[in-house]
Amino acid sequence: MNENLWGYGPTSGHTADDDLTGYRVEATDGHIGKVDKHSDEVGSQYIVVDTGVWIFGKEVLLPAGTITSISHEDKTVQVARTKDEIKSAPEFDKEKHLGDPHYRDQLGGHYGSGH
Repeated sequence: MNENLWGYGPTSGHTADDDLTGYRVEATDGHIGKVDKHSDEVGSQYIVVDTGVWIFGKEVLLPAGTITSISHEDKTVQVARTKDEIKSAPEFDKEKHLGDPHYRDQLGGHYGSGH
């Protein structure tokens, strides 16, 4: 179903030892923020983006499958979603994001794997 959504794609440029913290995140239509944290746990890979003033004080979680490319030279992460798709995502919840399957399903349904 959405399993590949929670893993880095083979052409993303991601390797297991990458530290993406602080990288700029670019949607298909512009800059959305920077990577605040990320997970490399197999089957549950994602980045958390601090959107700064763009969506005032909001953090969003993006499954690794939304990432199309990572440039270590430019310290940027490209995601295959628009700013509106990201802005309308379920709000990131620090307390439940790891252990709550309902939250993960919400994100999977929102981002889907059909892009």
